[in-house]
Amino acid sequence: MTFSLQDMENRLVRYGALEPCKTAFIDARTPGSDKKENFCIIGPGVAENPGQHVHVKIAHGFNIGGARQPKGCVNSQHSHETEEVFLVHSGAWAFRWGHDGGDGEVILHPGDVISIPVNVFRGFECVCDDESFLFAILGGDDPGHVTWAPYVFKEAEGRGLVLTKGGRLVDTAVGETIPEGDEPCAPTSESDLASFRRMSREEMTACVVLNGEARHSATTDLAAHSRHVTEAPILGPASDAEGVPAAKISTPHGFHFRKLLFGKGGRIPPHARAEEEVVFVQEGAATLFWGDKYLELGKGDTITVPKGLIRSWWATGEGETTLFVVRGGDAPAAPKWVDETTRTDNRPTALFVS
Repeated sequence: MTFSLQDMENRLVRYGALEPCKTAFIDARTPGSDKKENFCIIGPGVAENPGQHVHVKIAHGFNIGGARQPKGCVNSQHSHETEEVFLVHSGAWAFRWGHDGGDGEVILHPGDVISIPVNVFRGFECVCDDESFLFAILGGDDPGHVTWAPYVFKEAEGRGLVLTKGGRLVDTAVGETIPEGDEPCAPTSESDLASFRRMSREEMTACVVLNGEARHSATTDLAAHSRHVTEAPILGPASDAEGVPAAKISTPHGFHFRKLLFGKGGRIPPHARAEEEVVFVQEGAATLFWGDKYLELGKGDTITVPKGLIRSWWATGEGETTLFVVRGGDAPAAPKWVDETTRTDNRPTALFVS
């Protein structure tokens, strides 16, 4: 099996080409929340609005999304049935937890990561003047329904958006009607709140990896084969196959999350993976090679590389390049390296490993 340039371009989502949905959730018209942009980047999608654009509709066992908000714009308190992980790409963000946001707050900046457990109310606000973007991972192809805090339903009343029991958002302001057999979702009650987890600040701090906390290594299997590249586990159990220790957030999520730091001229030689690999460019620039083809990626770009495809990564920026990588499963296989000893062009081969 081979992948053409067009095949791989179809798996690439440029930051500048992201298509937002401004009515993705029930709070989208609530003052203070009405300027947020939500993105479904890779996976079946998680929005309540069935019309939201999904850039790459390939099931991975997790969903990749994003949020972009101006200063003061709030994503209301809600809970998910699978873990939700955020990487701050740009700006400054206040994450608050508890049904009213009063259980605690942490301010995060570029390169910081937070993994919010299931059954916990959370919300977030942009707290800086600059354009602010969050890269998000939500576990499962179908992460289930969103549960909104009681106040969210009250503030949404009379604004034209109705959430149904089936998890669908109906926009009555443009003439949409509730599908036959469905009905409006009852607001979350005060008694319902007892079934949700409350977390202390100490507990939530254990779910945060600050940019400077990432433990980079040059001796993991990937880094040892590479040039001027270090690897840091951000989320996931230890991987003996890869020589990667447990991350600070080591609880199983059904996916794992890594950080790769390239020095100038850094390079990962040709190899294949047993899992589909989503790569996000946090800083700098990188080029993905496969066979005799290549794609150049810049800051904020996201690509999913198919399993088995032999690929190579080169840092092409003037300074350091930082990539974040998501792969499915809690026990990833080691990379399959390609023997380059007989090659003279120092470029990846066109082989495909099954």
